[in-house]
Amino acid sequence: MPNKTVLAKWLLATICVLFACVAFSQQSPLYKQTSEVNNLMVAYQADYGSLSRFYFTENSPERRARLGRLIKDYLQQLQQLKFESLPTGSKVDYILFKRDLESQLRLFNIEENEYRQVAKWFPFAEKIYAIERTRRRGTQQDAQKLAATLNELTKEIESITKALDKEKGIEVALTRRAEGIVRGLQAALRNVNEFYMGYDPLYTWWVPDPFKKLETALAAYGKAWEAKTKSAPAAKDDGSGIVGFPVGREELIRQLTVEMIPYTPEELVEIANQEFAWCDAEMLKASREMGFGDDWKKALEKVKNTYVPAGKQPEAMMKLYNESVDFLKKHNLVTIPPIAEESWRMIMMTPERQLVNPFFTGGEVFSISYPTNTMSEEDKLMSMRGNNPHFSRATVHHELIAGHHLQQFMNRRYKTYRNFRTPFWTEGWALYWELLLWDLKFPQSPEDRVGMLFWRMHRCARIIFSLNYHLGKWTPQQCIDFLVDRVGHERANATGEVRRSFTTAYPPLYQLAYMMGGLQFYALKKELVDSGKMTYKQFHDAVLQENAMPVEMVRAILTNQPLTKDFKTSWRFYGKQKI
Repeated sequence: MPNKTVLAKWLLATICVLFACVAFSQQSPLYKQTSEVNNLMVAYQADYGSLSRFYFTENSPERRARLGRLIKDYLQQLQQLKFESLPTGSKVDYILFKRDLESQLRLFNIEENEYRQVAKWFPFAEKIYAIERTRRRGTQQDAQKLAATLNELTKEIESITKALDKEKGIEVALTRRAEGIVRGLQAALRNVNEFYMGYDPLYTWWVPDPFKKLETALAAYGKAWEAKTKSAPAAKDDGSGIVGFPVGREELIRQLTVEMIPYTPEELVEIANQEFAWCDAEMLKASREMGFGDDWKKALEKVKNTYVPAGKQPEAMMKLYNESVDFLKKHNLVTIPPIAEESWRMIMMTPERQLVNPFFTGGEVFSISYPTNTMSEEDKLMSMRGNNPHFSRATVHHELIAGHHLQQFMNRRYKTYRNFRTPFWTEGWALYWELLLWDLKFPQSPEDRVGMLFWRMHRCARIIFSLNYHLGKWTPQQCIDFLVDRVGHERANATGEVRRSFTTAYPPLYQLAYMMGGLQFYALKKELVDSGKMTYKQFHDAVLQENAMPVEMVRAILTNQPLTKDFKTSWRFYGKQKI
């Protein structure tokens, strides 16, 4: 038996080791990756993924009900956590996780309400849902009976399609919901057919022809709903060929609240106008330096004509990238992992994609927007002019490092449980670098400054035209004209920009998120870097290692802000530029 002295020494050593382990754990990268809300968030993401893959039929009552129960269950689990005892980062996770669960539940409630309103047009839906439910565990179908059911469904859908053709004035929200229901039903039927066809001899004998007829009838029904969407009261073509759906002031304010932006749409338009005034003044300075006096559009025209010859755009972009990264390293602005530098790659953007994305885009994949042989001569020239080196000089930071590529690279490595995606963080961060690089004198000539100012004016214009459109004040054509006249866009590029804003999957706030998110990060930089509390590198690394979230929540973490369960946004981040 060991003596008391040896035992005491052993106990002391053990205690020291334990304390050292605790201390190390709290300082280690592993500890930094965790949160008291982490396990709950990860479990939810896994559970939601499992259930959404199983109940895959979009807009089905079964899917909606099951996922709704899951969300309510996790809200209950979240509420059981002791919020007051959590550290700031975990409080942020709590607030945002709760927000996202409630937002998803709200969407399901809207879905249910809209489904109920169009249910009379889908009396056949439950029969299709039931066929798919039977298939899930491989139950053998009564093929002859199933064929008869499919034939009956075809007749029913053909009849209701004729009735729909005569119906007038269905709200666009309902027509789009109906389109989604049809897509879900089509997917359910395909799932059934792919499972049995060729494997079950009786199914293969009886069902193919009835299935094909039903598939054709459903496709025609979907087209009928698409036509209703295009002819809905809110859907109007003003001659631009662009038909979108303005959401209105009330919905804009609701979305701004969710995104933690404490300004009204009108206040945001005013901020954009103030930023525009600063751009105007700087553009005149650059124009005068170039010898064009106050005729800044002539200066802009000269810059546009600096485009590189056909076939040389990838080479030109590579040159700009190297200059960009060298600048970041020289000024010790941000940590750039070697694999981040190594792993990005180029592709050429298709002509079709250039119709809605006239300028290059980035991330891990850097998409070069430049003419192809299939484009008209006019469109070729517009593309070349709109992607000239002076325009691209600032945006290469935006798209690659330290913008989207570095963002994505770090998102996959730090606090990966955080899925609080928001354009105010994603696009705001990339835009912030354009603001910062201006301050750090990255533009080397007045032509460079014109190129940077063009984009800054473009971001201001995005706020103005997108909000005015969603407020019901402007048409798409007015938005196009504004970009051409006020910013100096090529008309084809302006049309592509507006089409991208209103007819694709971009949400209403996406276009204003660039400048507003950038101004948020810029204000936070002033608070932490300009005050001497952090270096540029410390600040930028800290932001990237917290992963994506509303910028106000980044601020809460980095400044250890006091937070409550029912947190409401309050950070008035904008300070007017000096002209």
